[in-house]
Amino acid sequence: MRSALRMAGAALVPALMLLTPAQAQEAADAGPVEEIIITGRAQRLYRVEETSIGKMPANVLDIPQAVQVINQELISDLGARNVIDLYRNISGVSYFTYGGVTFRGFRQEQNYYDGMRGDPFIGFAVPQLFNIERVEVLKGPAGMLYGPAAPGGTINYVTKGPTEDFQGDVRLTLGNFDRIGGSAQLSGPADAEGRFTYRVGAFYEKMDSFRTGAGSDTKVGDASLGIKVTDDVKLTLQAIRFDQALPANRLRGIPASDDGVYLGSIRWNHNEPTDFSKLTSNVLQAKLDARLTDRIRLDAGIRWFKSKEQQNYHEPRGTYDSDGDGVLDMVRREFRDQRREGDALALAANLIGDAETGSIRHRILFGADWYREDSLLLSRIAPTRASRGPVPDASLTNRVYGLTSAADYASYFATRPYTRTDTRAEREGVYLQDQISLTEQWDVVAGLRYDHFTDTNRVNDTDYADGDYSWRAGLIYKPVEDVSVYASWSTSFEPQSVANQDGSAGGPFDPVTGEQVEAGVKTALLGGRIQANAAVYRIVRENMLQTDTTRPPVNGVNPLAPIGEVTSKGFELDLSTDITPDWVFTANYGYNDTRITGSVPGQSLTNAVGDRFANAPRNKVGFWTRYQVQEINTAFAFGGEYVSRRLSLSGQTVKPYTIFDASIITDLGFAEAMFRVKNIFDKEYAASGFTVHNGHFPGEPRTWFIELRKQF
Repeated sequence: MRSALRMAGAALVPALMLLTPAQAQEAADAGPVEEIIITGRAQRLYRVEETSIGKMPANVLDIPQAVQVINQELISDLGARNVIDLYRNISGVSYFTYGGVTFRGFRQEQNYYDGMRGDPFIGFAVPQLFNIERVEVLKGPAGMLYGPAAPGGTINYVTKGPTEDFQGDVRLTLGNFDRIGGSAQLSGPADAEGRFTYRVGAFYEKMDSFRTGAGSDTKVGDASLGIKVTDDVKLTLQAIRFDQALPANRLRGIPASDDGVYLGSIRWNHNEPTDFSKLTSNVLQAKLDARLTDRIRLDAGIRWFKSKEQQNYHEPRGTYDSDGDGVLDMVRREFRDQRREGDALALAANLIGDAETGSIRHRILFGADWYREDSLLLSRIAPTRASRGPVPDASLTNRVYGLTSAADYASYFATRPYTRTDTRAEREGVYLQDQISLTEQWDVVAGLRYDHFTDTNRVNDTDYADGDYSWRAGLIYKPVEDVSVYASWSTSFEPQSVANQDGSAGGPFDPVTGEQVEAGVKTALLGGRIQANAAVYRIVRENMLQTDTTRPPVNGVNPLAPIGEVTSKGFELDLSTDITPDWVFTANYGYNDTRITGSVPGQSLTNAVGDRFANAPRNKVGFWTRYQVQEINTAFAFGGEYVSRRLSLSGQTVKPYTIFDASIITDLGFAEAMFRVKNIFDKEYAASGFTVHNGHFPGEPRTWFIELRKQF
């Protein structure tokens, strides 16, 4: 922890220098900072003053929970293609697996789009960013706003829409690992009166992975139409298509020793060249924004997606020493043929009104949402030869690829049908919140929500239905206009899985609950040039199920009891600042201690190892800075990330790591060019740990690409 604190301190020194009285006065006397055109665009601080993460437009200072917003400028400067590229910029969030994260100590995978459920990246796909305008992050439980979910926090993707002015953006990309790609976007008015606006976009990128034989081929198409029904009513229609092919996937990790040392090269792949993972998703969405009166606004949306994911892959099932020399050199494998389908529909509406009672102002939020998702999984497995199956082992130290494929298991599967899992999840919620401005300095926030849910197993035609309340309360004090001090109390809940509601296991059971107490301070000093935020929190998660060893099995099913409890404690620091008109700096630090505080002796909760949770670092530091050199129309950017020691799901050490990135952005006259390098020093590290069989997920080695950009 000391090393992490030293790194955080070093990263924050340039910004803390701004806080000296002399420099603060000098900046204030200088007046407004001019907008400066550098490398083909206006310099902007990586900040968003207004966010919709609280279900209504609000200044970040007026939200009594920690909030981070990653805007389009930072996404572009980072050269980010998917959400994994952004985690280092979010305090309290670290990588777990695929699209999942550890969020304030808890594993979670739920995402939202424009405030609604409906994530088209089902299974093991990772959210792409081409059609995303900004990423909003609300820390801690948000059950009152978003319904059933894990208590770590909420990630909301705000999609790009039509613009009232004509805009164009064309990009070409070339890089190592045979990377090639391009994108184009057009947006603007479709008629002379501006009643109709449009946006069309297309993205393509293909590249090999550093893992042997693996790669990616990603296509995104996006089109939207804006209709100004009246001056106060706007309707936006949107259609999105995702198509991703991943050869030699689904990728697992590299086997590692208990102290975190890889047993093979990070380029090793347990898959064969004929293995693959393919995702296709179609999304249709409509959003209505209506100003009903001067004081009342309505926003409503409907979102539908249908996704299919097909996977053929070889799953590692453990290492062994084949020749007795004490070296684990072989990996047993099984072959998995899986097909997933997701079909979902979401409806949401928010009514936002402003009112006064005497000198007291109210901003009232009344909303409701409904969601239904059908999920289908067809799966069949060919076992290892050690289990009398047809799948050969693979060498960890002398790998030869292409010796087997799915075709070799056809005779085994001929008499073995797919195992079918078919579920339906329904969620309905209604909520009410009042943000009360008692004076210019004091705000009180109070909200209550009720959710009803029904989970159905459509294979055996059983279901479970229940409901629960979530609430949110907060107090905000603004000693001056650009500083807010807050305290809040928020809750959430998650339904137990349908399988665990079996009466033989003792079900039905109440939902898993989460409760957080948080306090913090937010600033937007010197006209917003310095945004510095700090938060401390404590989250308690209860009612997690464990086997009840005091009772005998019923019908062969072990009885369960909701006796698991986990407590997460920590603090976070975030800074974003214009040090000078040419120098932008961001940094974040998160400390977290998540421990099991109630359980059955001798047992462990899901995703936990002993009394700690997997892939939950104690310390995480990230920073990014960009300096503009006016004389040569060039910007130089540099960033880094430190993640402390973690544990895998099997209790193996996942070593700490520090990596650095850099970018150079320059104006060529006819276009803007960016040269981007990730992992400059080619550090070999584990991004996260999984199991003994699956190993640790290796982080990317040094990668680079050049992107030509033309905006008009």
